Amino acid sequence: MSRPDAPAAAQLPLALRYPPDQRFDGFVAAPAGALAQIEALALGHSADWLYLVGAPGSGKTHLALSACAASQAATRRSAYLPLAAAAGRMREALDALHDTPFIALDGLDLVAGRREDEVALFDFHNRARDAGIAVLYTARAAPDALPLVLPDLRSRLSQCPRIALAPLDDGGRRQVLRLRAKRRGLAIDEAAIDWLLRRVDRDLSSLARLLDRLDRASLAEQRRITVPFLRQVLGGETGQGTQ
Repeated sequence: MSRPDAPAAAQLPLALRYPPDQRFDGFVAAPAGALAQIEALALGHSADWLYLVGAPGSGKTHLALSACAASQAATRRSAYLPLAAAAGRMREALDALHDTPFIALDGLDLVAGRREDEVALFDFHNRARDAGIAVLYTARAAPDALPLVLPDLRSRLSQCPRIALAPLDDGGRRQVLRLRAKRRGLAIDEAAIDWLLRRVDRDLSSLARLLDRLDRASLAEQRRITVPFLRQVLGGETGQGTQ
C-alpha cells in the first residue's frame, strides 16, 4: 500500500486507546467459534477478512474494539475507525491507515449511499488486500441489504466471511453487568441488577455509562450497590419511580 499524502493523525476520528470493558473475555453469548475467528484475524493468524452483522446492541463495536486491543497487546498495530465519524472525508481517513496491519471499520450502514465514501472504501479494500492488511467490517445488515450505490463495493464485501450477532436478552445483559462490575472491583447485589434491568434503558452502551456513574457514587460513599442505593442515586430518573 503506497503512502498517500496524509493529514495530521489528530484530525482523524481514530481510537488510540481501547476501553478496558471492550475485551473478548467480556463478550457474552458469541456464536460458536466467532471469538477465535476474530482473534485470529486480529493477530495475523488468518487471512480471512470478516464482516460482523447485527442489530444495534448486538456487540459489533465491542468485538471490533476487542480485536484492536488484542492486536495491540500482541505488539501488532491496529486502528479502529467509526465510519460515521469519517463520513464526507473517507478517503482522507483511510489513507492515513496505509501501513496499519489490522483495521476495524465499524458501521458500514452509516455511510452506505454516499458515493464518494463508497468509492474510497472500494479503493481502500483493494489496496489493503494487495498489501496484506487485515480488515474487520461491521454493519447492521448484510451487503446485499445495504443501500450501496457501488455494485463493485457490494461484491467485495460479500466475499468476506460473515458472522451474525444477535442482541442480548435480559440474562445476557445481567451477565455483562456482572462481568463489568467484577472488572471494576464493584460489589453489586443481584437484586440491584434486576431492579436496573426493569427500570432503565437496557442497551449495553447506556448500561455501561450507568455502571461508570454508579461506580463513582459507590466509591465516594463506600457502599455496595443495593436497591436502596440505586433509589438514592437515581432518584426519579428511572421512569418507574421507586417501586
